[in-house]
Amino acid sequence: MIVHPDRHHDTRAPRSISRTATAALVGRLTGRDHWILRMLHEHRVLTTNQLAALAFPTAKVARRRMALLHRYQVVDRFRPLQARGSAPSHWVLAPAGAAILAAEAAADVRALGYRSEHILTIAHSLHLTHTLGVNEWFTTLTTAHHTPGGSGDAPGVLVAWWSQTRAARLWGDLARPDGYGRYTHTTDTGSPPRVLDFFLEYDLGTTSLRRVAAKLLGYAELARSTGIVTPVLVWVPTRARETHARHALHDTWRHLPDPDTVPVATAAAGLLDPTAARPSPADRVWLPLDRNVSERLHLHELTEVWPARTLPPPASDDEPTLPATGGIVLLPAPPPRCPDM
Repeated sequence: MIVHPDRHHDTRAPRSISRTATAALVGRLTGRDHWILRMLHEHRVLTTNQLAALAFPTAKVARRRMALLHRYQVVDRFRPLQARGSAPSHWVLAPAGAAILAAEAAADVRALGYRSEHILTIAHSLHLTHTLGVNEWFTTLTTAHHTPGGSGDAPGVLVAWWSQTRAARLWGDLARPDGYGRYTHTTDTGSPPRVLDFFLEYDLGTTSLRRVAAKLLGYAELARSTGIVTPVLVWVPTRARETHARHALHDTWRHLPDPDTVPVATAAAGLLDPTAARPSPADRVWLPLDRNVSERLHLHELTEVWPARTLPPPASDDEPTLPATGGIVLLPAPPPRCPDM
């Protein structure tokens, strides 16, 4: 992919950032700034529009603050070439930002899995479009029920969003989802909120459906080894693609040792109403794989159709920093939406 970074990037290892310089930078950063650094470390790349939706009252405020963080050299940016118009700035973690996260975790920068060529790796990645699509999917779900400037509790909330990288380090020997999420939905009846944990498979239509369906084998083994039944949500671009995907998925799913341990639902981006105020994956677009019905369900309604699913213990607010595979330090996952919002 041809891109135009804002400035020249030296691929040699940068000079180490002193503790004094790191401490001086930390003193300039707000709680929201720290959250942004953690999000860029977790999800690799986020656009100005995505950060504005997740952490700022307006896009103008987002652009101004991100420009300041860029001057502090804790974040970096690039803009992919587009056939028409200009792309928004794509933000990634810079060496100084990685040094701050490492210092807070009492770890070495390399122990975070961060490398000096970070921006070039992301900017030129063949998977950039897919990564951005996954991040846009979760961003849209995170902000689906929030009104800019609103202070009331939203009925649906994405309370956890884990990246593909985190998922691979935790479960990669068995399954490699494009993301993991926990979505809660509260009704007006006073009943307990509905909680849906899920794995996301985000399809751009470029992978063979046989390969997509084969991933169910890994999810079946993950459920068997952990004893936890977690639904798999398959998101495709068009209704036609969904129709073909459901055939391929069902052929594999029905031959699993215990199909009930791998609940699957599909949806297509083409089902979203473009005239709606905030179209999102929370909408009535989901169709469980094990049901021969045409009636679509809202995301939270999937909790009613899979009695075999289980929930792991609730995540602690004080999630520790843990070493993961290969000696890489796994930092706590940041909340999907900036707490300051």
